[in-house]
Amino acid sequence: MSEADAEPAAPTPGRTEVWIEKYRPQRLDDIKGHENIVPRLLRYVERDDLPHLMFAGPAGTGKTTAAQAIAREVYDDDWRENFLELNASDQRGIDVVRDRIKEFARSSFGGYDHRIIFLDEADALTSDAQSALRRTMEQFSSNTRFILSCNYSSQIIDPIQSRCAVFRFTELAEAAIETQIREIAEIEEIAVTDDGIDALVYAADGDMRKAINALQAAAVMGETVDEATVFAITATARPEEVEEMVGYAIDGDFTAARAALEDLLTDRGLAGGDVIDQLHRSAWELDLPERAIVRLLERLGEVDYRITEGANERLQLEAMLASLALEDA
Repeated sequence: MSEADAEPAAPTPGRTEVWIEKYRPQRLDDIKGHENIVPRLLRYVERDDLPHLMFAGPAGTGKTTAAQAIAREVYDDDWRENFLELNASDQRGIDVVRDRIKEFARSSFGGYDHRIIFLDEADALTSDAQSALRRTMEQFSSNTRFILSCNYSSQIIDPIQSRCAVFRFTELAEAAIETQIREIAEIEEIAVTDDGIDALVYAADGDMRKAINALQAAAVMGETVDEATVFAITATARPEEVEEMVGYAIDGDFTAARAALEDLLTDRGLAGGDVIDQLHRSAWELDLPERAIVRLLERLGEVDYRITEGANERLQLEAMLASLALEDA
């Protein structure tokens, strides 16, 4: 095994590198927050009976990590030679499936029964490429295993789904993210306050990658990572600020609600989509009648759709606040 292919050394404080790679779990048992998935994957590995797999779920929940960990479990030090990773969002055409995948599947195996091809963001593949992939999976099923990851399994054609064991990766629980953050902070010798931990967990919203990146960014800002630092680094509003803005609108004070929105968008640098996401997360925490919350969620859905279709986000958010204010005026 060459020096370039050697496994990374154990994490040590002070090393200048991206922490999401530095602290990426190396084995399946190291993966946090997926206690219902890891044992099933380990069972496949232990029985040497790995099927084609599909990992579906939001970003930052461990899909790529699980695929790489499986390769390490199966091939140990030889995993890089027997594991091909392709990103379908960068290489979406049919030629990728016909050429690179087939070339890898046909090459020598070095004593192993099969090799693994990991296709990340497979839901970005065109329909023609997915049809070609289905035929390739059939052709090389005796000596190649495919692992597909996607955000939306509904974008994968049924013939591919039916050939895979599907695992659904949900957003990580707050406890799993907190545990990982505390472990990294201890290794890196970073002082993190309890409210700083809470802010990192809130800003991550189930995304471990986002939490670790935020911790690394916040760590260079000062000696202690606290709530104010985290919210500034991640361009995230405090939950109470978002709740206050909606409260003004519900009470009929559109001017105050608009001023609060202006502060979030202009002074704090939040994007319209970020405001919508935080409003959605905070909706049921508001001290409001259920009917008012339902109206708010209805408006959020309309605004999110319009912004996605290209409408002006500031105008749409102000219109949402105005409609809430008028209904209770």
